[in-house]
Amino acid sequence: MLRTKHYSICTEQAYVDGLRRFILFHDKRPRSLRENEVAQVLTHLAVTRRVSASTQHQTLNALVFLCRHVLDDPLGDIAKAVRAKRPERIPVVLQRAKFVRFFVAARYASCCVAT
Repeated sequence: MLRTKHYSICTEQAYVDGLRRFILFHDKRPRSLRENEVAQVLTHLAVTRRVSASTQHQTLNALVFLCRHVLDDPLGDIAKAVRAKRPERIPVVLQRAKFVRFFVAARYASCCVAT
């Protein structure tokens, strides 16, 4: 189904990995593909395995794709799942003194090279 919808090979591999995580989590015998089982897997990935948010999101997308396009039975609300947290990005800011030293050194270096 992924190939008929012209998804990339990388997406196909990522979705297969996500589905493999789901199957292995349920001891190779998933009873069904319902909201509470999907929430259990997503919570396990975030809490126990400590995967990145993008890995958890790809697993969710794989399961949603499977339900919607292959099984024709869309998933309901999975708000109960614990979501992995994205890392906080702190901006790098130079202090005024370091900024001045940097440009003085850069100016000195360019003067020395030119002569």
